[in-house]
Amino acid sequence: MSNVKAWIESFRLRTLPLALSCIGMGSILAAEFRVFKLNIFVLTAITAIFLQVLSNLANDYGDAVKGSDNENRVGPQRALQSGLISLKAMRNAIVVCSLLSLISGCSLLYIATDGQISSMFIIFLILGLVCIAGAIKYTIGKKPYGYAGFGDVAVFIFFGLIGVGGSFYLHAHALPAIILLPASALGFLSAGVLNVNNMRDIENDAATGKKTIVVRMGLANAKKYHCILIGLALLFLFIYTSVNQISPLQMLYLIVTPLFMIHLVSVLGKESKALDGNLRQLAIFTLILVICFGVNTIVCA
Repeated sequence: MSNVKAWIESFRLRTLPLALSCIGMGSILAAEFRVFKLNIFVLTAITAIFLQVLSNLANDYGDAVKGSDNENRVGPQRALQSGLISLKAMRNAIVVCSLLSLISGCSLLYIATDGQISSMFIIFLILGLVCIAGAIKYTIGKKPYGYAGFGDVAVFIFFGLIGVGGSFYLHAHALPAIILLPASALGFLSAGVLNVNNMRDIENDAATGKKTIVVRMGLANAKKYHCILIGLALLFLFIYTSVNQISPLQMLYLIVTPLFMIHLVSVLGKESKALDGNLRQLAIFTLILVICFGVNTIVCA
């Protein structure tokens, strides 16, 4: 593997559809409320991509330092694990990606607030710094929250409430309570992606002291938990479209829900080590759901 390919692998491009799904949902909702701004969408998407890549690099670094990425790990081999990228180079990449996230985020806030250093600017700047810190602290530091079982909660907040609700607010400068329903739906699906990852790695995580929710509850219960996450996501989205229905056509997004049933059947029938493909599958199905939701929302708006 070349060094360039090693870096591309470290970026984990297959995780980007999930980040874009959350930003896409927030922007689709903004279009439904007729407050969508293209420049806000573009900058929000760029910032989300930088934050996702930052999270992936930091995750690689933290797991390599703590020994979670080893020869027993299931899934794609990490560049640090194989020695293709040094710890110093990865640290430098984390710093660069943090700066890019901050620059992109500040540019976004400047545009969203028309250049005014308002309370909105300050609050979102703090949220942005929290997101950067959260991406880094997941596996890095003396007490990384990912090793204590709080990853699912963090993913729900960052990808759901902040990703969807925050991006909507940047368009609308307001946040109706009903937006929390689709925001929570994306949060549950994002937690589902992490849950598949943790189910895949359950044996190695348990052996290296990474006490994820899956390690704490066991694989059988983790699969039940996974069904609950997917079920809640679809339920919350259904409640939103039922309450806020513009037209019966808006419910057409339901035609993609069988994809999630296919996903659940696949997950329930596999051993932990065979689940790697289901991670990418759920991320892609989530993006398809958001796209279908968006097409119908824009048509019906």
